[in-house]
Amino acid sequence: MTAAELVPKAGRREWFGLALLTLPLLVLAFDVSVLYLAAPQLTADLAPTAVQQLWILDIYGFLIAGFLVTMGSLGDRIGRRRLLLIGGAAFAAASVLAAFAPSAELLIAARALLGIAGATLMPSTLALISTMFVDPHQRRFAIAIWMTVFSAGVAVGPVVGGVMLELFWWGSVFLLAVPVMALLVALGPILLPEERGRSAGGWIDLPSSALSLATMLPLVYGFKESVAHGISVSSMTALGIGVGAGVLFVRRQRRLPDPMLDVSLFTRRVFVGAVALMLLGTIAINGVFYLVPQYLQLVRGVSALAAGLWMIPIAGVSVLASLCTPRLARQFGRRALLAGAGVLAAAGCLGLTFLEVDTALPILLVCVSLAVLGNTPTGVLGTDLVVSSAPPERAGSAAAITETAGEMGVGVGIALTGTLVAAVYQSTMADQLPATVPTEAAAAANEGVAAAESAARALPTEVGVALVDTARTAFTTGFAAAGYLGAALVACIVGLVLLVVPSDRGEGSDESGSAGEEEKSGARLEEPTS
Repeated sequence: MTAAELVPKAGRREWFGLALLTLPLLVLAFDVSVLYLAAPQLTADLAPTAVQQLWILDIYGFLIAGFLVTMGSLGDRIGRRRLLLIGGAAFAAASVLAAFAPSAELLIAARALLGIAGATLMPSTLALISTMFVDPHQRRFAIAIWMTVFSAGVAVGPVVGGVMLELFWWGSVFLLAVPVMALLVALGPILLPEERGRSAGGWIDLPSSALSLATMLPLVYGFKESVAHGISVSSMTALGIGVGAGVLFVRRQRRLPDPMLDVSLFTRRVFVGAVALMLLGTIAINGVFYLVPQYLQLVRGVSALAAGLWMIPIAGVSVLASLCTPRLARQFGRRALLAGAGVLAAAGCLGLTFLEVDTALPILLVCVSLAVLGNTPTGVLGTDLVVSSAPPERAGSAAAITETAGEMGVGVGIALTGTLVAAVYQSTMADQLPATVPTEAAAAANEGVAAAESAARALPTEVGVALVDTARTAFTTGFAAAGYLGAALVACIVGLVLLVVPSDRGEGSDESGSAGEEEKSGARLEEPTS
């Protein structure tokens, strides 16, 4: 009897359970974009200060990132289904509170609760998938569907949110979560198994949880500040505090007999390599995603709605690539697929280096789609490698690490790309700005294309046009430089793939390869129960 025959296959209940698990992910994907659409209406209604507006937008992401590790460990202890249902109910309650918030202060508090509740959802769903789908092929396909739903949600979120805002008030976008979470809470006990780790019944270590927050919150804040205002004393201080707290967190985990996060996971080559793959892939692709809407609106003069429509085909490519990844991995092997996909992604990034102010938009679409197409298998197979190389009793913690890598990848990717583009933009402006532009207008234009357009309105027509044209050229040059950065990151991904991803090809060899890696990493190979 082969190893593949010993692994139990998922049945109808598991596949219906997977459909249920995608629902909270869809809500989280919607939340990525709908609040930005609702911002003008809620600002007019609640009249928040500038600082309050930033907190309304940012506190949700801050607290999700800060509580991921804590919630992943808590799910291992009290049960992943139990934590998911509690988090779903809390998310629905906080959504109602946000929808009917009468003041900016209460809306900020509701968004904070949404962030904490949201941190329970993604690690719980991914940990449950890893235990419901033991067969490697089925698990990869389940993860692909899980990621596909998120990509689809990000794509259609602005459309759904726009319709809601056309028909109802700004709070209606928060109420989208309520029926979804009600369905999750009602059907979860029927379709989802309860699964706990070996620390079941224990409680989390509160100092460890505090150190986890003290690590993630300053890091996320530091990256956001670096993007918004450039590298500064405050952003570097925040990053330093985060790194210092992270060192203390790791030292404490090593001393505890039952740590909140099993840092021994990071002694496993496949686990560390998979996390690094996901981090690098997220950094590479989010840098591109960060720039595309800005290029469309600031350089090409496309409306926000039209820019969103241009992004839908790119999201469609991500959906298609996610669904095809498991089958291609089975046919060609994970290492060959990831390396080949990396070549495609690098080609797309290098194509962006030829970007001009007047480049045909379909060409831009093709280049970005190639980058997305080549990067998507990294997310699907990287996630699978992480959850399969961790012991089942630590599935929640492993899932939390996966999501934390994603959150950090978004922050680092935007920070790196934003810093690079800003540097190239300012350098190009200094070299190419016409001498006829007044000093004050030139200084204002250094802040970006939007600032240049604003400054140009106070200038004579010819001078103003020259200022805006130079700013658009400078931004495009920065975008092209980001293409080189993306290609370099993808090259690192390909090298890492060849180092850490096991060679496997075909159905039989894939099974043995996966089993071998699981045995090396200490994960168990379950046999079907009679």
